[in-house]
Amino acid sequence: MIAIKLPLYITVFLFGLVLQAQEVRIIAKEEVISKVKENNQKLKISEQEFFEARADYRQTNAVFLPNIKLSHTGFTTNNPLMAFGSKLNQEIISQSDFNPDLLNNPNKIENFATKLEVQQPLINMDGIYQRKAAKSKMEASEFQTLRTEEYMILEVEKAYMLLQLAHKAIAVLEKAKEATLANKKLADDRLKQGYLQRYDVLVVEVRVTEVDNQLQYAKSNVKNASDYLAFLMNEPQGVIMQPLDSLQLESLPEASTLKVLAERADIKAMEMATEARKKIHQSDKMAFLPRLNAFGSYELYDDELFTGDANGYLVGMALSWDILQGTKRFGKANKSKAEYEKAKLEYEQYVSKSQLELNKAKRALTDAENKLRLTSLALEQSKESLRILTNRFGQGLEKTTDLLMAETQYSEKELEYFQTIYEYNYALAYFEFLSAG
Repeated sequence: MIAIKLPLYITVFLFGLVLQAQEVRIIAKEEVISKVKENNQKLKISEQEFFEARADYRQTNAVFLPNIKLSHTGFTTNNPLMAFGSKLNQEIISQSDFNPDLLNNPNKIENFATKLEVQQPLINMDGIYQRKAAKSKMEASEFQTLRTEEYMILEVEKAYMLLQLAHKAIAVLEKAKEATLANKKLADDRLKQGYLQRYDVLVVEVRVTEVDNQLQYAKSNVKNASDYLAFLMNEPQGVIMQPLDSLQLESLPEASTLKVLAERADIKAMEMATEARKKIHQSDKMAFLPRLNAFGSYELYDDELFTGDANGYLVGMALSWDILQGTKRFGKANKSKAEYEKAKLEYEQYVSKSQLELNKAKRALTDAENKLRLTSLALEQSKESLRILTNRFGQGLEKTTDLLMAETQYSEKELEYFQTIYEYNYALAYFEFLSAG
């Protein structure tokens, strides 16, 4: 096989054609956020967890609502007691049924019973506190779902800004490439005129190769950022995303739009989870109290299937009290108390750690702001330096290496400036996320 080595400019041109052949989609951040809220898998999972907690809460309606059961049974027997009782229920007892021989040795009898049973809880204190615990758990899940949505929006902000930064890097490097190609042409002309050595031209060619490598890396970053945005939106990957708006500085929110730490959704979720543990412990303590339930039944009896010539009812109330179940109940109450105390400590630790993260994010935002001022100043200085050296090089007053160094420095400072804008914007977004603004 014969390997054919193409010139560098042809390779770059072919890569550009391949990139252009891919589908390019212009997208706005608001569109991404909308699609993430609608289709993101993590949000859907969080939503199902809330539905699960809500279903658990609805199950506790049994503390107040009756339990109704309808049944139809049938049997045949010659058991003396069952046979006599079945005749009583069917209301077919006659004088002859009191014959001792028939009482002791009855004939076979069929009995079919339709029964409607109702059980109504009246006083069930442990069940009431279990219901309160389930409600607190449901509210905790709801707050956690909200916090998950806030986190996914932060991820969208970050991914979208990375996409903006990657496109900015391409624009900067393409401009740097134009400059290096212009310098190369100038160097080639001066080489032909005998004003430069071959070494100087090779240095320029090396710089062109470096810019091409950086450009390819930036294009890969665009693809990576595009794929991650597609993943967040739960859409097919492989489409090049083009942000509708370019990377620019974001402004600080007003202090009034920032919530206090205790109102943040994840902290409210921890608070509700702690409250649920408290209610569970109270439920375990209430289990020592008696329970009062009402019950009733309506019954139909006959010797044929699905009929009922005889009927009867039963209504009553039951007061039950499990006085001692060994040490099981005491151990359960002690365990729930320990879990409640543990939940309180975890809540306090979480709030303290959240405050630590918020303070750290505030300082990071200040550092990013200071860095932004410095990189902006450095960019202006390197731009002016490049302008002067370019003019002097055109007049033959500067070395090729000095010009390339100035051009490289300017390109690096421009990339660093946009990188700092990204860092500042993300620091701001993260600060707002921790502040629940």
